[in-house]
Amino acid sequence: MEEIQDPKKGKRVIIVMPAYNAAKTIAKTYREIPKRYYDEVIVVDDASSDETVKVAKELGLPVLVHEKNMGYGANQKTCYKEALKRGADIVIMLHPDYQYTPKLVPAMVTMITYGGYDVVLASRILVKGALKGGMPLYKYISNRFLTLIENIMLNHKLSEYHTGYRAFTREVLTTLPLLENSDDFVFDNQMLAQIIYFGFKIGEISCPANYFPEASSINFSRSLKYGLGVIATSFKFLLKKFNIKDEKIFNPDGKKLLID
Repeated sequence: MEEIQDPKKGKRVIIVMPAYNAAKTIAKTYREIPKRYYDEVIVVDDASSDETVKVAKELGLPVLVHEKNMGYGANQKTCYKEALKRGADIVIMLHPDYQYTPKLVPAMVTMITYGGYDVVLASRILVKGALKGGMPLYKYISNRFLTLIENIMLNHKLSEYHTGYRAFTREVLTTLPLLENSDDFVFDNQMLAQIIYFGFKIGEISCPANYFPEASSINFSRSLKYGLGVIATSFKFLLKKFNIKDEKIFNPDGKKLLID
């Protein structure tokens, strides 16, 4: 197969790493990203208690630090705002805990630049082996159940709504009212519901995932809270879609990321 001469098509690609206690894995994650497919990697540390910031700086990466833990959603808001300020045309969120393989960055970039997608999701479900990769059984079952419910309620079809490995165009990040979203884990799901509501084109790619002690994961009680938040988001989607109730997260005039 002929190699693509300019996989980025002149676009500026920035990879953002929302980090929390990733000192043991961030270097391995960073070093495995194929170099010609991105322009810059940015780390946002959410008040880690380990040496994540030190390791990231030793790698020569720009690091933004939250002085106190603000939550996964808040971390992403900082990530995207900083990437946009630095002129990103495409932004890829890659967790620095090595749960997702960095080697899919080329495919995600080219799916946007040559495939015409606005958003690309790396799905753990498209490829068989999520359980073999260490995904807890209750997480797998809840993932499949929630995805089924969402596909019905959002009238869409995705293999999963809960991956943390995603790529977006600049237009997506400047259009969505992301500042209306939660600062917690349900931010991810709210963002996908917004993407569907605003009519952006989503592509998926299969992605093996690894679960091990250093890989970030939320416990059962927080997973339950997340699941309830997912269902609530789907109901809000329907209320807005059928003009029953105005929901801020789906309001085109809602608060967006501001670019100074």
